[in-house]
Amino acid sequence: MGDHHGHSHGLPSGTATGRHRRKLLIVFLITISVVFVQVAGALVSGSLALLADAGHMLSDAAGVSIALLAAWIATRPPTKRRTYGYQRAEVLAALANAVLLIIIAAVIFTEAIRRIGSAPEVHTGVMLWAAAIGGLANLASLLVLHSGRRESLNVRGAYLEVLGDLLGSAAVIVSAVVIMLTGYQQADTWASILIALMILPRAWSLLKEVIDVLLEATPQGVDTEMIRDHIVRVPGISDAHDIHIWTITSGVPVFSAHVVVEDEHLTSEGMDRLLDRLTGCLSDHFDTEHCTFQLEPASHAVHEGHQHA
Repeated sequence: MGDHHGHSHGLPSGTATGRHRRKLLIVFLITISVVFVQVAGALVSGSLALLADAGHMLSDAAGVSIALLAAWIATRPPTKRRTYGYQRAEVLAALANAVLLIIIAAVIFTEAIRRIGSAPEVHTGVMLWAAAIGGLANLASLLVLHSGRRESLNVRGAYLEVLGDLLGSAAVIVSAVVIMLTGYQQADTWASILIALMILPRAWSLLKEVIDVLLEATPQGVDTEMIRDHIVRVPGISDAHDIHIWTITSGVPVFSAHVVVEDEHLTSEGMDRLLDRLTGCLSDHFDTEHCTFQLEPASHAVHEGHQHA
């Protein structure tokens, strides 16, 4: 039989990142303001750790601005050539963000290694105040992003970056106190290395999530066998195969499957009822609204390939 699609043909009207654009804008403004404060503080104090923290926050600001741009691009409607519109732009933005984080970490780490054994004198007063301002700004940004971090890949990326910034600011504050109390100038260098090492795991985590989306992997926490069991429990369905679940972008899962229908339900009215039940099952149990089902009789199995999921 031909393809029969679920009743939820359209994609969701807004992406997860798009729903949190205002929060991202607030965080961007906070972050870019602190970058100027910390860069000025680093130049006056001579602290590499403070400059590293400023560089990390600059990468965060760049990442958030990319996410905002991508969220705007993603609102453009689908076309005949791009049938899902531009929603994948958000995923590409997250990829750029992850790569930028890795570059920043590598630069910081390289400069810190170069300074081991020959750290210049650091003026701790300015360093301490600039780091404290950064820490307070990071706390404010975390509160802004907290509610959206589980919905959007880009909001999650921004949240993790700000969390790392907070830890980085704490490292700068500790190193400033150590230098003030002991005169051990190398504390600034070791704090810089620590900040670089804190950036990398978060960048890798974000990169892995992006790669999963781009490879159209099954979303985390989704059990395809469980979904298949739900489908075959629908009265009138005898089997389901070629099940595919992937993600267009954050908050936009997509599902397709071939569904074997019992002969007595192979009528227009019977198939319409089955489609209602199937789309309702996916929407209620698995939070997936965009579903495509190919309804077919059992005899159609001889025409199918051998790559059934």
